[in-house]
Amino acid sequence: MKEVIIYQAPSKALKTKKWLKKTGTVLLLISFLGFAFTFGPLLKSEISWRLKKESKKIHFGDLLKLKPSKEPAAPDPYFSLVIPKINAQAKILANIDASNPKEYLSALRKGVAHAKGTVFPGMPGSIFLFAHSTDAPWNITRYNAVFYLLRELEPGDEIIIFYLGKRFNYKVVEKKVVEPHYTDFFSQKEEELLVLQTCWPPGTTKKALLIFAKLRR
Repeated sequence: MKEVIIYQAPSKALKTKKWLKKTGTVLLLISFLGFAFTFGPLLKSEISWRLKKESKKIHFGDLLKLKPSKEPAAPDPYFSLVIPKINAQAKILANIDASNPKEYLSALRKGVAHAKGTVFPGMPGSIFLFAHSTDAPWNITRYNAVFYLLRELEPGDEIIIFYLGKRFNYKVVEKKVVEPHYTDFFSQKEEELLVLQTCWPPGTTKKALLIFAKLRR
């Protein structure tokens, strides 16, 4: 007796199950790519920072083998910033109106903003630089990655500003979290004071993190 094999078309339920499985895989991939795009720069900053901290834990004998570190190069000799401790460097866009969202949002896509009306390196008064226009996690990657690790700075750390071909070295003297409208430092005119601002906590506009630094003599 011959065995007869009858082909049975896949049921509608089976087709639906396969479609849902494929759709789920695609959605999972899209979610992963979205997460990587949104938080990738921040994760990179965090990992680089942690690795850098670990690399500093060396034995005294290893110091003899270390080569002298290279002097940081200017991202832009006209106006730019380098913070060696957190490996931050960016072009600074001058005379940006901090009260005009359209103007400063455009500037912060290209680098760090220098507030219009504040002084420049080499002048008495406050030099105000900000990279703080973030109100959601996805905007951190667009506007705030340069200053994301600003919280790691402590008194004594170095900040370098390049302006009109000259290098200015500053030393951090204070770090504080304040209300967004805090502007007391603008009134001082006696000494050169560098002020860096970013949002605190990152991704919100609840508070502002300020770093104060003075010119090294």
